[in-house]
Amino acid sequence: MQALDPLDLFDVASLLSEEEQLVQGTVARFVADNVRPIIAQCFAEQRFPRELVPELAQLGLLGCTLEGYGALGPVSYGLVAQELERGDSSLQTFVSVQGVLSMGAIHRFGSDEQKNRWLPPMSRGEAIGCFALTEPQGGSNPVAMRTNAKRSGDDWVLSGSKVWITNGSIADVAVVFAQTDDGVRAFLVERGMPGFAAHEIENKFSLRASVTSSLFFDGVRLPAANVLPGVTSIGAALTCLTQGRHGIAWGAIGAAQACFREALDYTATRTAFGRALAHTQLIQTRLATMARHITTAQLIALRLGRLNEQGRMQPAQASLAKWHNVRTALDVARDCRDMLGAAGITTEHAAIRHLLNLESLCTYEGTEAVHALVVGRALTGVGAF
Repeated sequence: MQALDPLDLFDVASLLSEEEQLVQGTVARFVADNVRPIIAQCFAEQRFPRELVPELAQLGLLGCTLEGYGALGPVSYGLVAQELERGDSSLQTFVSVQGVLSMGAIHRFGSDEQKNRWLPPMSRGEAIGCFALTEPQGGSNPVAMRTNAKRSGDDWVLSGSKVWITNGSIADVAVVFAQTDDGVRAFLVERGMPGFAAHEIENKFSLRASVTSSLFFDGVRLPAANVLPGVTSIGAALTCLTQGRHGIAWGAIGAAQACFREALDYTATRTAFGRALAHTQLIQTRLATMARHITTAQLIALRLGRLNEQGRMQPAQASLAKWHNVRTALDVARDCRDMLGAAGITTEHAAIRHLLNLESLCTYEGTEAVHALVVGRALTGVGAF
């Protein structure tokens, strides 16, 4: 019998089209050649590897889910997320915020003028975007946002703040959601506009190779041309986040696989009491349990992707997949770190880096509690938020 692939026990690869396999292989080679050699040092230095952005753009990964900018199917994009996150969550987070959230919002809700101005340079990596929804007091309740915009003649005046914004201090344009007299609207705030400031959040122990920022708006005057005309409620932001959660569900698998591969290799050679760790029942049972969880996550992600490409993915399904797969990856990373012993706490091994990053994935784009309530609402018909 043909030997099983430890990272793909149910041969999910055979369920992929040739195009999907090609996409996965291309991104996997990019990560192996360009990301892994530098990412541990970037994590240690709390530095985003911005030098990789032109290469990400050259591969067509920025905005690759959008018509006219690659239009990869949901499963192909999921595989992109998986392979990027096998390198580090920072790269997947950047691509998601740039292409799915920022470009996605402009592509879906923007005017033709806004699309023509921003999408081409963003797809080339020449302009960076961010998606500004979360606020200091809001967190899991975006409806409670205090950032507001008021009409002033033909212009709008924006005031308030946002926090935990990926790419915020390097962004050329921010998609900012704010309360208005007409409900929640979205605005394009450009770097250098008077009254707009962005400060990077430092001293993070998670997503250290990613830029995370606080944004401040002190009476920023915006012309009417900077309003996204298609955004008339908070539902627009939630639509973008649902697609983001689809990518996160896939990406978490990559982090789990990276840790699992490392643990397999380490326990095969590390000896204790006269034999390799992998020759013991305890280690084999733990490895088998991790393989079971990773396989389940792979099948959930693939089914979610197929539903998405059919236009049938529901928010509760994306929530369930994100919740399950990130929790699975976090548990796998913790167990792998433990198998590495004391060596597992250094960045010479990947497990601790992925473990710390996954703590953030449990929080961003919906905490586990929020996703549980989204699923609970789908099951009972009652919102218990």
